[in-house]
Amino acid sequence: MAVEKEKNIKESQSNYVDHVVDVRRVTKVTKGGKRFRIAAFVVTGDKNGNIGIGLGHSKEAAQAIAKATARARKRMISIPRRGRTIPYSVQGRHGASRVVIHPASHGTGNIAGGAARALCNAAGIEDVLIKRLGSSHSMNVAKATLNAFAKLRTAEHLAKLRGKSVKQMVKES
Repeated sequence: MAVEKEKNIKESQSNYVDHVVDVRRVTKVTKGGKRFRIAAFVVTGDKNGNIGIGLGHSKEAAQAIAKATARARKRMISIPRRGRTIPYSVQGRHGASRVVIHPASHGTGNIAGGAARALCNAAGIEDVLIKRLGSSHSMNVAKATLNAFAKLRTAEHLAKLRGKSVKQMVKES
């Protein structure tokens, strides 16, 4: 019984897609000298609309990446999608980074760079246009992109908020 549970856990974890966005060496200056550690920033997703980001620190790069991956999988959010793209345009910001995300027609591809592209690939969004404005720091861009994705709502959710059905909302527009 325990073996079956372990097998199911391993199978479910193998469905995730992980992207290491940034690995860097950080230094803490102390009285006795400099202490070096590794900081890893990871984006993970299941290619089915669920994504998360995580930051991990350790003395070894592999351990830092493992910590970041575990944190990213722990803090995943769900993104509503319309086919291979997002339902509507949205903006997000974090720090000095701003991101504008537009849905794109079928076959356009993932027109984004760096951390934003990694988030789209992890979420399974294949047709999207992303413009980064302001700071290009990868962590801030990833957090701004995640903030923008968190603003997205499904048609059912919007209809429920307005006390209408989806058909009534479509007729009005």
